[in-house]
Parts: sequence; structure tokens; C-alpha cells
Amino acid sequence: MTTSYKQHFSRFLGAGPRLHAAAHSHHPWPDVSFEAQQQAWLDAAALIDGKWEHVFGTVLPQAQAHLARRLNLPSAQTLCFAGNTHEFLMRLLSCIERQPVRVLTTDGEFHSFARQMRRLEQAGLASVERIATEPFDSFGARFAQAAARGGHDLVYFSQCFFNSGFLLQNLAAPVAAVRDAQTLVVIDGYHGFMAAPTDLSAIAGRAFYMGGGYKYAMSGEGCAYLHCPPGYAERPVNTGWFAGFGALSNAGEEIVYAGGGQRFMGATYDPVGLYRFNAVMNWLDAQGLTPDLIHAHVQRLQQRFLDGLEALRLETINTQRLIPAPGLARGNFLCFRHPLAGDCYTRLQSHGVITDYRADRLRLGFGIYHDDADIDELLQRCGAALAQV
Repeated sequence: MTTSYKQHFSRFLGAGPRLHAAAHSHHPWPDVSFEAQQQAWLDAAALIDGKWEHVFGTVLPQAQAHLARRLNLPSAQTLCFAGNTHEFLMRLLSCIERQPVRVLTTDGEFHSFARQMRRLEQAGLASVERIATEPFDSFGARFAQAAARGGHDLVYFSQCFFNSGFLLQNLAAPVAAVRDAQTLVVIDGYHGFMAAPTDLSAIAGRAFYMGGGYKYAMSGEGCAYLHCPPGYAERPVNTGWFAGFGALSNAGEEIVYAGGGQRFMGATYDPVGLYRFNAVMNWLDAQGLTPDLIHAHVQRLQQRFLDGLEALRLETINTQRLIPAPGLARGNFLCFRHPLAGDCYTRLQSHGVITDYRADRLRLGFGIYHDDADIDELLQRCGAALAQV
């Protein structure tokens, strides 16, 4: 894919003289999302309380259909939405009666999960085993081996790890390794969804999969989703009235849950994220842009950038600093490990380059709003900003 799509991001890209290279953190939104956000306001004004019938009857089913098609799910009805994935985590945990909850996870999970697990450990409410993500080339086998030992209430791992970009291509292996029938298996797909092709068809009946609109779905906040396999965690203790929305008129003592993924719905939230998500997915369909094509485009730009770095011979960012090493699967951002990552971030920012860092790791993410000229300009600015580091 050599076509440039930056003209479709004019509102974000035209907001200032900056070179954005942080699609993994806050992806720019296509212009179509602006009109969608306005439509959400207009619907609220026209329908008032009746907007929820419109959301549940039209907007939400459209979003479910978009997700089901891109994740290759057998049914769109297994999907539900919330304001953020942390809500889903807490509902999933509420389904586990045992305390302390026995958790198998990794040392590379995103803050919302990692922080919560540490706090539960401090409170004596969780016992957590963390498998090291490095070395990356053996991670899949090591994690599957740990899962096969059994004795876990929750097995939780990422599709693409936020602090390295390492992409776990075979999701089925660790899921299949879980031997205890009632163990909840959860995949954090936030950094993988729409950044790389994702096919859940083989594990849709066994694993939960969560993600959202904030990153590569290009839709912003407030549009987190969860695929819920039938037969698992059917009555979350942490529940909200949206989980029984269809039974409100007959509300009684019984706690009624909706079927499918709707059982994990919470309470009132702003549905504008769903509007933006649908608009962006419709735009992608009209452009013929699939996760495969987006990933291939980004991979080509990544290689152009890495080739250019070789000529610059910078100390702080080069292929020797790259994790995972070249040749291993990665998502749509590059991660360079160096003790001065924070200083590099600041220097790049002073040259109008938006990146981010986590501890000793500088991250640069590309998207379909980038073209070859952007990469060449980025290399020039990196050379100017980091030559003396």
C-alpha cells in the first residue's frame, strides 16, 4: 500500500506543526469521526431519553457487527461495550469466588491490569505468577507450559505487549494449554486490534478478548469492548443495570442478565465513542483498508525508518537497541531500550516529534496517516535531536 491517507486526518494533523509518531498511544482520528461526534449530540437532542433505544437498537449492533467481522467471530452477540477495559477486568474478577484469586500472567501487561494485580496482592486477595516476556522467542512456549500446569482461576496475557511491541501471533496455543475447564482465559488485544490481523474463530468459545477504540481503531476514548465466550462467567457480581436493560419493565427480586456478551454491560456511559467507532470502521470499509493492509503499510515504513537509522549511527536508537530484535513479530510500533529514553523523548519533543517512553524504552508508532516523506522527515529530526546523546 503506497497511497497516502493523511488527507483524511486533516483536523488532527493540521492542529499544529508537530510530527506525530505515537499511534500506539493516542492515534489520530480520521475526519469522519468529527461528524459522528456531532451526530451523537444531535441524536441526544432529538431523542432525549429515547436515545438509549437508538443506541441499543442501532448504534451498538452496528459496532458489534464491525468487530465480529474484523475478529472473525462466529456471532456478534458475544460482544459488549464499556467506557474502559478496567471495568471489564473488575467484572471478570467478580465472577471468581475463590480468594485469593490465583492468576497466571506476564511481566509485560499494561498498567490498568498490572497495577490492579499488585494492589490485590498487597490486600491478600490475589496470588500472581508472572512469566517473563523475555526472551521473546521462547515466550509462547514458556507461557503455554505454565498454563498447562493448571491451578489458576485467571489466565491473562497480551496479544501485543505495550512495553515492547512483541506480537504473539499464535493465540490459540496458550489458550489450548489451559486445562482447568472453569479457568477464565483473557486476552488483552488493545495493542493488537486493527494493528495486525486477528482471527479469534478457533478460540472464540474459550477465551475472552478485550480492546478498545483509543489506539489503532482510531476512534478515541469511551469505546472499550469485550468478547465473552458462552458458558463462562455468566453472572458477574459486579453488574450494572445495562446488563438487564431489556427486562427493566419487569424488574423484580430476581437479578436478570441479558444473553450473550450483554451480561457484562455496566451502567450509564457516554455512547459517543460508539458513534466515532462506527464512522471510522465505515470509512475503512469504503477505503478497502483491512488490518492486513494497515500492518503491511506500517511494516514497510518501519523498515524504511530502521534502514535510515543505520546511516545516522545514533547511539540511543539503532537496531541493536531495538526490542524485540529484528526478525521477531512486532506490532505497529518500534521500541528502543536505552537508559536515556526519557531524555530522548524530551529532545525529540523539542524538535516537534511526538513519541513516548516507558522507563528505559522509547516508543515510535506509525499508522496509515504516515507516508515515506514523514519517515524521511522523522529521520532528519531524529538526527538533529539525538546526535549528541
